[in-house]
Amino acid sequence: MEQKAVDILAQHRLMAIATLRPDGWPQATMVSYANEGLLLYFIVSRASQKYANIERDSRVSIVVGRDVEDPAQIKALSIAANASEVRDPKQRERAVDLILERHQALAKLGRPNPDHSAVMRAYCSIVTILDYSKGFGHADLLTVAPGGVEMTPARDDDWGFLKTEAQG
Repeated sequence: MEQKAVDILAQHRLMAIATLRPDGWPQATMVSYANEGLLLYFIVSRASQKYANIERDSRVSIVVGRDVEDPAQIKALSIAANASEVRDPKQRERAVDLILERHQALAKLGRPNPDHSAVMRAYCSIVTILDYSKGFGHADLLTVAPGGVEMTPARDDDWGFLKTEAQG
């Protein structure tokens, strides 16, 4: 099931990330990302509110997905993670390489200046894999820990929609 989450990450290049503002309100923004498995990398301005938010409270929520005409085509991720700055120079360069390789338009702008840009990583703790092709509201839950990934049996949320005769 972990591979299914990684496959969904590979199909997208933008994610919505929600951080916690000092007043307690969530702040959601879109960022480009790259990943190695379930480890996500992204770049933010050191002057940004999201950088300050993450420095103060590392808990973030992330959503990866796309708009579809038919709800049965929804395949997306909802992620609880902890984010932090990549401070090791070699790891930072590796993360920048991954991001620029995946986002050619960013690569045309050159490498980010470490004085102005922070390379961040998000360690996933809980990954909810939404796959409505298996039923409206179907979700598989992965718990990610240093010892590995555990899967919780799928749940099918009842949203109260009535099935049509064509759906069975």
